[in-house]
Amino acid sequence: MEQTKVKSVWNAICDTPQDAANFRIRAELMSEITQIIKAKHWTQTVAAKKCGLTQPRMNDLLTGKIDKFSIDALVNISEQLGGHITMSFQAA
Repeated sequence: MEQTKVKSVWNAICDTPQDAANFRIRAELMSEITQIIKAKHWTQTVAAKKCGLTQPRMNDLLTGKIDKFSIDALVNISEQLGGHITMSFQAA
């Protein structure tokens, strides 16, 4: 049986490369936001207030419910926490 190489887990579970890229970016943003909150030792309630979210919405973020957040929302949350996003683009 011939095995196919998969670039990432996102490529394996998403229908298109575009969907995979979107999920990868959202996952990275969520991870960075979670690290900031953990480093500050904030509760979900405190973090939610700092980000202008409800506590249940913050819980969704911290428990990795990626499908509930757009890239735009995650960028806004990151900025609320003082994060600065940099970007690089690489042509295939």
